[in-house]
Amino acid sequence: MSPSPRLTVVIPVYNEERILPSALADLIAGLDARSLDYEVLLAENGSTDGTPALLDRLTAANPRLRWFHSTTPNYGAALKQGMLEARGELVFCDEIDLCDLTFYDSALSLLADPGLDMVVGSKAAQGAVDRRPLVRRVATRVHNGLLRLLLGFQGTDTHGLKAFRRERLVPVARACVVDRDVFASEFVVRAWRNGYRVLEIPIQLEEKRQPSINLLRRIPNVLRQVTKLVWVIRVRGG
Repeated sequence: MSPSPRLTVVIPVYNEERILPSALADLIAGLDARSLDYEVLLAENGSTDGTPALLDRLTAANPRLRWFHSTTPNYGAALKQGMLEARGELVFCDEIDLCDLTFYDSALSLLADPGLDMVVGSKAAQGAVDRRPLVRRVATRVHNGLLRLLLGFQGTDTHGLKAFRRERLVPVARACVVDRDVFASEFVVRAWRNGYRVLEIPIQLEEKRQPSINLLRRIPNVLRQVTKLVWVIRVRGG
């Protein structure tokens, strides 16, 4: 087996046939230009378009690419599995419609500090630029406001871009009990609550396509998952 790469990029994908080739080409070109030792792990979950066949072709052509398939569309479960299967010293969680290499530059520089455990790219921190529609910006603030109110979360964002030390944070991922849209929130909240050193940095966010799942369809599940998370952490002490 070849030596483990320094960096694993985990990207959940669901029905992304249209933008996969160009987005991955841009990401790979940027990582290669930085002379990084990396792998990209694509967590395909429940796609009904040509994404799986496309991933077969792309990974066969580039040994730095890996992918796995899950039968059910579940962003959180796919992201968690990707974290657990990552081989890099550092794990970057990205989105196929973002792939913001300026975040990589900032996070890698910050993680040169051995005392830092995780860097979170915040859409809501001071200095951030969020170009999503207003309703989605409001939803982000409401969601993270609930996390602060109900769980004592100290940050401004939990979803999207993040980078962390695999050896230290994988046990946190294993301990998470919710999935779908709220897994990423639980992962960051648990890291904060367990005393890991987490640093937020502002990002500029401009998505390359509309979300694959409608916001209104996601709200009931998010509320159920947040309720479960509050029960596990606050009531059961889990």
